[in-house]
Amino acid sequence: MADRQRTVMLYCNSLHKGGAERVFAQLAERFADCGYRSILVTSFADPGREEYPLPPTVKRYNMEPERVIQSRLKRNVSRIAALRKILKAEKPDILISCMQEPNFRAMIATRGLPVKRLVSVCNAAEKEYPGKLGAFVGKVLMPQAEGCVFQTEEEKRWFPEKLQKKSRIIMNQVSDSFFDVQHTGARHDLVSVGRLTAQKNQALMIHAFGKIADKTEDNLLIYGAGELREELEALITSLGLTGRVRLMGLSSDVASAIKDARCFILSSDFEGVPNALLEAMAMGLPCIATDCLGGGPAMVIKNGVSGLLTPVGNMEALAFAMRRVLQNPAEAESMGRAAREAAERFRPDAVFEDWRRYVEDILNG
Repeated sequence: MADRQRTVMLYCNSLHKGGAERVFAQLAERFADCGYRSILVTSFADPGREEYPLPPTVKRYNMEPERVIQSRLKRNVSRIAALRKILKAEKPDILISCMQEPNFRAMIATRGLPVKRLVSVCNAAEKEYPGKLGAFVGKVLMPQAEGCVFQTEEEKRWFPEKLQKKSRIIMNQVSDSFFDVQHTGARHDLVSVGRLTAQKNQALMIHAFGKIADKTEDNLLIYGAGELREELEALITSLGLTGRVRLMGLSSDVASAIKDARCFILSSDFEGVPNALLEAMAMGLPCIATDCLGGGPAMVIKNGVSGLLTPVGNMEALAFAMRRVLQNPAEAESMGRAAREAAERFRPDAVFEDWRRYVEDILNG
């Protein structure tokens, strides 16, 4: 590092429970631990919703203590102005942002200011940057940044070569605490962790489980909260799976909640690199995931070795994979061991060092 203490500012919409939000909270803390002046800026907070905690070593700005409901144009204008005011006051050396609207605001708010821009992409580009506005942000504005972090090669290919050339592939980190947990497989449950949203497609998982429910004593436990809870509850009832499929809500200790399950399932239609999948792999759970748009699961699972990949939206294939894991415990145990070994590259120290080196490369020109 340079002799002068450098200031790293990170900007995301919120610190509510989610994969990208967790990554930014972790990065802010790690930069502070390594001697940087670390600042994290969020667009809004919703009172009553749980946030990822930050240590006192990280300075926090929140543009809207309570989320303001307004048009998209007014929302972006007000948040760009607020972000620019913070940038002028704090004078960071680099601003790191993630997701479409924060990346857009970061590129506009930094105009004419002596701050480097590092944007990041954490989902399938076609989904995160849809339509004309998405194309403008992703293919016109973002290439003007000094750098970009992608999670997968598939995400990277959507963007212009100008941005690809100065980018890095950096995976999400997995807390050491997940490696410290030993999977047992002693409980007759299949588990999943994720927001109850259309992207995660828990309905596919529920339908697939319905195909095998009468052939197993295992249950399906789905952890997470979201707008589709009532719809999924109705689906469970309509399929006669009440008691066999349970929506467990949020868990404050995911590792303890899933460590004894027989299998972890991800049924998403698109993903970057999902944290929940990486955490399950680090614990040694046999994992089934859709080979979805964005390419995340295929980046971390070698099909048939460290887990199973199934086609997106294919209920029969997902049901077959569930039966395969449940009926072949020796193979499942082998896949769990291989998954744990594959997850070693996602340990916090290694992943953060990739970020730190990249930030320093950008700052040093």
